[in-house]
Amino acid sequence: MILMTSRTSLLFALLLGCGAAVAQSRDVPPKVMRPVMVDRILAVVNREVITQFELNERVQRALRELSARRTPLPAREEIERQMLERMIVDKVQLQYAKETGLQIDDLQLDAAINRLAEGNRLSLAEFRVALERDGIPFDKFREEVRNEIVIARLREREVDNKISVAENEISNLLEEQQGIGDAKVEYNLAHILVQVPEQARPEQLDRQRARAEEALNRLKSGGDFAQIAATYSDASDALQGGAMGWRGHERLPELFAEELAKMRPGEVSGILRSPAGFHILKLIEKRGAGAPFLVEQTRVRHILVRVSEVVSEEDAKRKLLQLRERIVNGADFAELARLQSDDASAARGGELGWIYPGDTVPEFERVFKELPLMRVSEPVRTPFGWHLIQVLERRTADASTERKRLEVRKALRERKSDEAYQEWLRQLRDRAYVEYRLEDR
Repeated sequence: MILMTSRTSLLFALLLGCGAAVAQSRDVPPKVMRPVMVDRILAVVNREVITQFELNERVQRALRELSARRTPLPAREEIERQMLERMIVDKVQLQYAKETGLQIDDLQLDAAINRLAEGNRLSLAEFRVALERDGIPFDKFREEVRNEIVIARLREREVDNKISVAENEISNLLEEQQGIGDAKVEYNLAHILVQVPEQARPEQLDRQRARAEEALNRLKSGGDFAQIAATYSDASDALQGGAMGWRGHERLPELFAEELAKMRPGEVSGILRSPAGFHILKLIEKRGAGAPFLVEQTRVRHILVRVSEVVSEEDAKRKLLQLRERIVNGADFAELARLQSDDASAARGGELGWIYPGDTVPEFERVFKELPLMRVSEPVRTPFGWHLIQVLERRTADASTERKRLEVRKALRERKSDEAYQEWLRQLRDRAYVEYRLEDR
């Protein structure tokens, strides 16, 4: 890929000029050649660029995904608009992560790709072949996965770890649930968000409201929700048809929960206004009346090596890699935990017992949730140090009253996190220097 910056364009022109001069010196009339644009810049994001080639790659992938889901395709220019804005937001986040020292090393990246391969029931070699058969170079795929992990860690650091839930919020929501028969109501929904910039001018507000009204009018005329979401929505899930999936009542913003409580499956809401912009909801399904309050429990054990003045980050990681190799080759996990772990669970062979969602820090939980049974993780960093993790069993259980409070706390955290992340993204995007060069296309 060649970026035609002003400097490379000038060099390209000089080379063409030299070629013409040589041809003339040999008395060979120069051919009249039509210039071919190899690539062009579509947007400048702070000091980096997004090119037509990069956008085309992402758009082609989005078109394949939409076709696979049999979603009616919106106009290509709408997909390009959606994808370009998503690429800008991703780039702003990656730039901020780099500026603040957030990195993902190759060890963590390799572990994530191995989990993806396992999730597809393929060996790493088979996974690589499958990707390249679909036209996705493996090295490029690695970098995309690295970027996704960086963005997830950035959200965790900047938003998730700053969310708190008060006890009275939990009590209020539990009382509300009892008022509807102690049912855990869940909604399968999709949405359209027409975003409004922070401190929007009146003309911007009017323009975005008109866009939302246009989308709603198309829906009322029988338009396909997924296609209209892909055309109009500014949300990150727009090209997935705006699908939010199943959300518990407690995980939804109050604005959404109140509206959905009045809707029947298949219905579309009116336009809802929030600080983020204008929303349109579609209720696809509803479930949960009278359902038991079930949660997944995981039986986990681990080996912890703490970092200290004596034990460096590299020393801790190296020690766990050596222990992992011994376990993979047949050594007993529990015995090594008793001898080597710095955690109070060492005496129990590293066992933490049955864990509910939210019992451990996010970094730890994220790994054990994806880990196949009896597989030993790669070294995992948490605020406590470095861990090896092994999942022994999984089960689903009816939650006690106290566990219900923990589940509600987790759901409220997720709801607050979703709202806070969207607001944080909007502010980060508004602070960035973004210059569009679409007129050069």
